[in-house]
Amino acid sequence: MARSHMATNVQAHITGTVWKIEVKVGDTVEEGQTVVILESMKMEMPVEAPSAGKVASIAVAEAQAVDEGQTLLVLE
Repeated sequence: MARSHMATNVQAHITGTVWKIEVKVGDTVEEGQTVVILESMKMEMPVEAPSAGKVASIAVAEAQAVDEGQTLLVLE
C-alpha cells in the first residue's frame, strides 16, 4: 500500500526572531527533531518537526522576525 506524501507546514509557535535554522533543504528529519530555534524575550525556543519527513523548502532566514503561526519550513 503506497503512503501518501502530504506537505506539512512547520509553523512558529511564538512571535520572535529566527535565531538558527538547524536543517537544510533535502535533509530528512525525525518527528520531534529540532528544525529551527526562535528567540523571543532573550529565550531560545526550539521548533520541532511535527512528523518525520524531508525538508522541501525553508521559508525564513536567520535573523528574520516571524509572527506566531507563520510557516518556517515545509516537510514532505
